[in-house]
Amino acid sequence: MAIEFVVDPTLTDELRASIVTLWVDVTNAGGAVGFVAPVNAADVTPVAEATFAAVEAGIDRLVIGIDSGDLVALLFVASNQFALKEHWRVLKRVMVTPKSQGRGYGAALMREAERVGRRMGLDAFQVTVRGGAGTEKFYERLGYREVGRMPGALRVAPGDDRDEIYLWLGLND
Repeated sequence: MAIEFVVDPTLTDELRASIVTLWVDVTNAGGAVGFVAPVNAADVTPVAEATFAAVEAGIDRLVIGIDSGDLVALLFVASNQFALKEHWRVLKRVMVTPKSQGRGYGAALMREAERVGRRMGLDAFQVTVRGGAGTEKFYERLGYREVGRMPGALRVAPGDDRDEIYLWLGLND
């Protein structure tokens, strides 16, 4: 079955739990989504709840991907909450469940985000990635270009500092 997307779904208790589980699974598989493995639901839940609050307040947007009834992908379209930056957003916590990797869900999720951004009247998206994982190549294949890099900005462990890489996609290009 193909992935189906839902924009701004109702954040039921079941969906919240599924998002936290996905977040934990992605992190523990090596995904750079705000934590360093190993994590559990107790680690992720406080950050997830703050993120959910921004979605429920209408500040941020949530895009989820469903396959056969299961949550398999998601991202948040985050507002900059600054008037001079209202024409673009940051894509955060871009995730695809490890068991669905390689099926094209990540690229499909990003294309759906572009559709959402254009419907919102946005000019661009920015994505930040953790250096050393090679994920910037995924985004570059989708048309994103590196626009900045902060050397050693992310300390994932003592003695293991990573670059924070900023990528940009114009939606009107």
